[in-house]
Amino acid sequence: MTTTLAPKTEASIRFLEKLFAAAPLEKVSFRLWDGTGWPDAKPRPATIVLQHPGALWAMFSSGTEMGMAEAFLDNDFDVAGDIEAAFELTDVLGHRAAPSWRTALADYYRLHRLPAKPGRRLADRIFAAAGGRRHSLERDRRAVTFHYDVSNDFFRLWLDQRMVYSCAYFERAEDDLDTAQAAKLRHLCRKLRLQPGQRVLDIGCGWGGFALYAARTCGVNVTGVTLSRPQAELATALANEAGLGGQVRIECRDYRALPEIEPYDAIVSVGMSEHVGAEQLADYFYQAGRLLRPGGVFLNHAIGEGVWPHRYRGASFIEAYVFPDGDIPPIPAVLRAAESAGLEVRDVENLREHYALTLRHWVRRLEANHAAALAFVNEATYRVWRLYMAGSAHGFARGQLAVYQVLLSKPERSGDARLPLTRRDWYA
Repeated sequence: MTTTLAPKTEASIRFLEKLFAAAPLEKVSFRLWDGTGWPDAKPRPATIVLQHPGALWAMFSSGTEMGMAEAFLDNDFDVAGDIEAAFELTDVLGHRAAPSWRTALADYYRLHRLPAKPGRRLADRIFAAAGGRRHSLERDRRAVTFHYDVSNDFFRLWLDQRMVYSCAYFERAEDDLDTAQAAKLRHLCRKLRLQPGQRVLDIGCGWGGFALYAARTCGVNVTGVTLSRPQAELATALANEAGLGGQVRIECRDYRALPEIEPYDAIVSVGMSEHVGAEQLADYFYQAGRLLRPGGVFLNHAIGEGVWPHRYRGASFIEAYVFPDGDIPPIPAVLRAAESAGLEVRDVENLREHYALTLRHWVRRLEANHAAALAFVNEATYRVWRLYMAGSAHGFARGQLAVYQVLLSKPERSGDARLPLTRRDWYA
C-alpha cells in the first residue's frame, strides 16, 4: 500500500534525495516534523530533527555553514543522538563537486519550492565587531570577555573540578576528565621542569587551574593574568581558599602591559595565543622573551591548523558566536615567529586526539546538564556551546585542527640553554 505524503513533506523528501544523491549519508538520518523518516529505517548515530516545514529552507538557503549553524541556534532543527556524528553533513556537502550552472539552477529551484521559514528568532548573543582596531588592547579585551564572561556557573557545569578550560592529557583513553586534566597539569609542570621557589608567569590563566596546581605541587610562585574579571575574581578566591594566596597572584591585565621588573624563570600560556592573531605572533613571543630570564623556558599550548584544514564558505559561526578575532595559524608560522623573537624551539607535541577526547567529555557533560545550564544562559547560548564543542571534536578527530605544545628556551649568551640532554625526566 502506497502512503500519500503531504505536499510539504514530499517537497522536503525530494530535496533531500537530490541533495545527497551523489554521497549517501552513513551516520545521519532525518526525521521530519510529522514523524516521517529519511532515508530509511536503519538506525544511525545522529538524527536531524526538522522542527517545522521551513526547516530545510532555513538550513540551506544561505548556502553557508553559518546559515546552517544559525538554523540550529534558532531551533529550526535539533540533533538527537551523537551531535558530533551529525557533522557528516558538513563533510559531505563540503566535498560535493561544484555543480554546473544547470545543476545549480535546478538546486535553487528545488530549494525555493520548499516552505519558507516563518520569521526569525536568531540568537541575540553575537559579537559586535564594529569599533576598535583588530587586536588592539581594547578590542582584544572585548573579544576575550565576550567568550569567557558567559557565566562562571555555566562553565562549572561541564568542566572538571579545577575548571581547566583546555585540552586534557589522557594517559589512557578511558580516563575520566578530572584524571586527564590533572595529568595535563602534571605534564606541563614536568616539561617546564619547575623547582621550588621559582617565579612563573601564566599568560591567560583562566580560573587558575595551572597556577594553583603548580604552586601546590611544585612550590613555585605564580603570577597569572587574564582579561576576564570574573575569571580573575574566582581564581583569586580559589587560591585564598586553598591557602595559596601567598604563592599565587591573579591579575586582570593584558600580558602586553606587564612590567619588566624581575624576569620569570618559566612562562606558560595554555589556550591563549589563539587570541593573539597571526600578524602579532612575533610581538607576542617578543613580549614573552622580554619577561623570561636567560636560561628560562616558555611552554606555549595552542590550537593550530591541522594537516587538512577546513575552509569555511561565507562568514564563520565561531568568529561571530564563540571566538571573535580568533586565529589558529599553521605550526610553521608559530615556530618562525618564536624564533624571530630569539626563542629556541626545543620540543613540539601535537595532542589533537587528546582534544577530541576532552571535547567529547565536555559535550556529554553539557548535554547532561541542559536544564541546569538554562539557569545561567538562554537556550540559544546553550546551543552555541553544544554545536561549537561537538564541531571542534569532529575537527580534531579528522585532522582539520591540531593542538600543539611548543617548548621554547631563551639561551644564555654563551648558548647554554640549561636543559638536560633527554626528555627522560618528563616520564619518570
